[in-house]
Amino acid sequence: MSSPAALEAHPSGANFHLEPRQKLEILGAILLALFLFALDQTVVGTALPRIVTDLHGENLYTWAVTVYLLTATISGPIYGKLSDLYGRRPIFIWALGLFLLASIGAGLSGEMWQFILFRGLQGLGGGAVFPIALAVVADLYPPEERAKYGAFFGAVFGLSSVLGPGLGGVITDNFGWHWIFFVNVPVALASLVICWRLLPPVKHPEVGRNIDYVGAALFGAAIAPFLIGLTNKQTHPAWTDPEVGGLIVLGLVVGAAFLWWERRAIDPIIHLDLFRNRSFTISVAGMFLAAFGFFGAVIFLPRWFQAVAGKSATESGYNLLPLIVALIISATVSGQIVARTQRYKLLILASMVVLAAGLYLLTNLTAETPVETLWLWMAVTGLGIGPSFAVFTVVVQNSVAPRFVGIATASLTFFQQIGGTIGLTIAGTFLADAMAKNLPDRLLANGIPQAAVDQFQAAAQSSSGQQLDLTGTGDLGARILASVPEAFRSFVEPLIPGMVTGIHEAFALSIASTFWISIGAALLAAAAVLFLRETSVAEMVEMARERAPHEPAPHEPGSPDPAGREPASGS
Repeated sequence: MSSPAALEAHPSGANFHLEPRQKLEILGAILLALFLFALDQTVVGTALPRIVTDLHGENLYTWAVTVYLLTATISGPIYGKLSDLYGRRPIFIWALGLFLLASIGAGLSGEMWQFILFRGLQGLGGGAVFPIALAVVADLYPPEERAKYGAFFGAVFGLSSVLGPGLGGVITDNFGWHWIFFVNVPVALASLVICWRLLPPVKHPEVGRNIDYVGAALFGAAIAPFLIGLTNKQTHPAWTDPEVGGLIVLGLVVGAAFLWWERRAIDPIIHLDLFRNRSFTISVAGMFLAAFGFFGAVIFLPRWFQAVAGKSATESGYNLLPLIVALIISATVSGQIVARTQRYKLLILASMVVLAAGLYLLTNLTAETPVETLWLWMAVTGLGIGPSFAVFTVVVQNSVAPRFVGIATASLTFFQQIGGTIGLTIAGTFLADAMAKNLPDRLLANGIPQAAVDQFQAAAQSSSGQQLDLTGTGDLGARILASVPEAFRSFVEPLIPGMVTGIHEAFALSIASTFWISIGAALLAAAAVLFLRETSVAEMVEMARERAPHEPAPHEPGSPDPAGREPASGS
């Protein structure tokens, strides 16, 4: 098939005009694009020090990450709206092409401003991948099969997010940081060609043709200062700093203006009436909290393997396999269970409890924890988080009318992004505070005199680079000794083993303490799921099919509807 004919969506949102083999090819191409997008969120982290050094951009360090997250997060809901209006195919192909060209530009960058520019364009292209990819599943498969295939998206997203830091280190060490971006090219090209040939331009023109430009501008103006403020928290200690709290408050104020406008817009970017649907709202809240808890915690595990256990970046990646394998298995199996049973509430509730249990096990992390024990703890955590990536998406897509699938899916992925960002920021702040508290105690416990501890703290706090170096990779003892004036090295050298042990112990305990925040988020997600009024997938689809064309929002299962139909039964 060289060029697909325009197809209108089936009332259920599925497209039965393609052969199973063609659907699988499209699914594989979409998964490849999703893998690249999710990978580029984390793979740059380990290479960033080398990139900043080569491009002489120390003062723009945080923007290399922030601009990608910013453009991807802002554009997601807008892409969802555009894909409903004009079809998934043209929007997805344009965005993937932009991501491909921006990846080449990032790899060829010779100055920091060029690198930041192309990273922003990467995010602008990648922002379409996740919401549209999930919406494509809703277009290609009937509702009762969406969980089975949608589970792969959760598995790929979790896999790429966890593999990113280690893979970035391996590529940077062996091939150079430029290849982090060049490796995107052949994979993105393969995905682009398949989507160009096979992806049908299913669209829902009944949603209207008006573009809410004012709403889009307000949305961007609200999210930008909010995310920049959160990012600045990594380098500014106080939440009251104008560059942290000030920007966050500014974002919230503009966000209030955005909500005011969206209630009055003729055809809003985000239909706020969707939040009247309990299934939609609880799924969005649950996804936000799950991402908050998961990404705010496990992102520090590679640092434990490298800084404390002394593993290389490659070995660190291998040691994350229990978490990755468990995540993939649980996401895939949960999709099969929902597809077979048409039920989801008990499954997602149990998964949030298992996630909290796995995170609780990780609070016992110390410098002496056997790697095999940590593997078990990570496996439990992976089993808990996997179903959330699969099930919440299915609930959202099947609880709204087909014409709102793009908007609803984009809203879900938006809150997932925001949840992970906020969770990581808060966990990073908590880690730094815990490190400052634990370090003196662990140094004293390892025989370091109080006077030496005081001098060590003063030296570490006087330079952010020194503080960062304490939890870096390589020979920590040699780095500490090199920072001491030569005249005093003979006095400090006998203390080096105790210092190294104390730092490793403090860092491990500090990482362990961040999991308590994640436990709270997982338990809140479980509490939210308790309020889901479970309706079978078939019942949800039937209700979506019967909604009046003019109805702007999904009808809430279990409540009287305007047409006088009886509420659907649920548990």
